[in-house]
Amino acid sequence: MTLIVHHLNNSRSQRILWLLEEIGAPYEIKYYDRDATTNLAPPELVAVHPLGKSPVISDGDRVIIESGAITEYLCERHGGGHLVPERGTDDHVSHLEWLHFAEGSAMTPILLRIYTARLGEAAAPLEPRINQQLDAHFAYMESRVGDSGHFIGDDLSAADIMLSFPAEIAIMQGMAPRYPKLAAFVNACHARPAWQRAREKGGAYYGY
Repeated sequence: MTLIVHHLNNSRSQRILWLLEEIGAPYEIKYYDRDATTNLAPPELVAVHPLGKSPVISDGDRVIIESGAITEYLCERHGGGHLVPERGTDDHVSHLEWLHFAEGSAMTPILLRIYTARLGEAAAPLEPRINQQLDAHFAYMESRVGDSGHFIGDDLSAADIMLSFPAEIAIMQGMAPRYPKLAAFVNACHARPAWQRAREKGGAYYGY
């Protein structure tokens, strides 16, 4: 069976490419471009899954959506458990928390910022709350980066890969001076050969 990443340009599916490069699993990429006017996925991606979201992977006849689910699936089925703390440990519980935090709590204010940016002055009433939530989530992440530069243990985990996106958003918004650990974390991610291979294959995204 062939593992396929349905990769939308300028999207979070870039993390899935990076994950696959880290675990060394063979895969193919099918590329999709956003609509130049709406910035939405094309009909071809909707044909893969009705929501038309990315990332989405195909593994044989099985289509899987949601970044956290994809990450867990790939590590278990194709990664030999690599990048995942041992089950039954406190680190594994933390790993699950961070996987879901990255696409749940952290992404809510980030998406609100992206969407309200198109509203101009109409978004003014929401801005204080969005800013407060962004600061709260980025500050929480900053406080949990360990001395090793990772969120869990001493080595890279799949949670680090998931958390790279909200961390990158913080740095892109000019918050590096406020969150130096997140800035160092992002730089360390980008220095990894697997990240660089994934970027070469998937293209630049959100300025990186």
